[in-house]
Amino acid sequence: MTRILMILTAASLAIAVWAATADGATADGATADGATADGGNKLVEKLKTLRPDIPIEKVSAAPVPGIYALELAGGTVFYGTADGRYLFAGDLYELTDDDLVNLAEVARIEKRRDLMAEVSRDEMVVFAAVGETKGVINVFTDVDCGYCRKLHQEVPKLNQMGIEVRYLAYPRAGVGSRSYQKTVSAWCAKDPNKAMTQLKSGMEIPDVSCENPVASQFDLGRQVGVTGTPAIVLEDGRLLPGYMPAAELAETVGI
Repeated sequence: MTRILMILTAASLAIAVWAATADGATADGATADGATADGGNKLVEKLKTLRPDIPIEKVSAAPVPGIYALELAGGTVFYGTADGRYLFAGDLYELTDDDLVNLAEVARIEKRRDLMAEVSRDEMVVFAAVGETKGVINVFTDVDCGYCRKLHQEVPKLNQMGIEVRYLAYPRAGVGSRSYQKTVSAWCAKDPNKAMTQLKSGMEIPDVSCENPVASQFDLGRQVGVTGTPAIVLEDGRLLPGYMPAAELAETVGI
């Protein structure tokens, strides 16, 4: 019920702002299709004046006339009026004939897919499928996370189902922490798969270091919207937060 109320509240606000702008141009020249002469500069300038450190990564015209979408680092989206007077947070939904489409999540999915496509498989700790590979999941993991360890116990089942599991590093305590060092040691081990399994079984492994992608993958996780572990990113860009048993995960992947 709370989620529905949030959706309706965001939709009501969007409709109210649309009603205020749809009859004609706004003070800075917004047209009926939402385009403006300054491309949202006034909104960004006002927001930056009030919050200079806000990490705006992308500005684009929203489908609602007179509204701009501001995408922040980590995937959060703000919406605001072109004149820089009103700002609201939350996902924008389109009411189609048969569904509610989360337009903000559609954009996040596309971004995740593009970012993940840039990561080399060789930089991950990969547990390959047995026989034909029918699906792939990318898992941002913390070696000390209880639910990450629980998911790792499902990896043999996933592999038997034809699902390849690709681990990316996300030490939640941050770069320089003990979890970070343990993760680096796994990536630098002679047998990373064995080292990963040992760590997720509560065992210790020797501390080793080498050139590794742990810090960059931790940063990538934040870019794609990871807030906890395990976080599973599917090939199509969808993000599945938290643990899922093998059977449920296989069904979600489409196997």
